[in-house]
Amino acid sequence: MKKSAGASERTPLSLQEIEDTQEPTPETWQLRLYVAGQTPRSVAAFANLKRICEEHLAGRYDIEVVDLVKHPQLAAGDQILAIPTLVRKLPQPLRKIVGDLRDTERALVGLQIRPAAPGE
Repeated sequence: MKKSAGASERTPLSLQEIEDTQEPTPETWQLRLYVAGQTPRSVAAFANLKRICEEHLAGRYDIEVVDLVKHPQLAAGDQILAIPTLVRKLPQPLRKIVGDLRDTERALVGLQIRPAAPGE
């Protein structure tokens, strides 16, 4: 059996070379928002979170909304003491922000999307 000239001249790529040629896959942010029904603060928290994610994490986030009125037992898992509370599950480390997220800068720093300004 005869080999083609092109196939015998190719050298195999190392795993590092293969990794270097691939586009880095952005990490998906897993966020869980704890709310209590459809209160104005709960609705505002979800709207603010959605806006922040679209502006800063477009296509790289997953939001799970947990209604503690319907599922109060789920509050213990993430040690939720106040609502609304946002929990960043991934990327690690776990982070929590309490409130309706209307202060975008505070939310970005809390989620570690943007570093804190000097002196904060």
